[in-house]
Amino acid sequence: MPQMAPISWLILFFMFTATFMLFNFLNFFSFLPTAAPSQSSNQISQISMNWKW
Repeated sequence: MPQMAPISWLILFFMFTATFMLFNFLNFFSFLPTAAPSQSSNQISQISMNWKW
C-alpha cells in the first residue's frame, strides 16, 4: 500500500517487533524444565588420576 505514510510503517514495525518479543518472552519464561531423576546421583565415582611412570 504505497499510499500509507512512512510514520504508519514505522508504527507497524514497532507493533510487530513488540508483539514478537512479547510472544518470545512469554514462551521462554513459561517453560519449566524438569530434571530426569537419576538413580546414581548418590554414588560419586572417583577416578584415580595418578600417572604410572
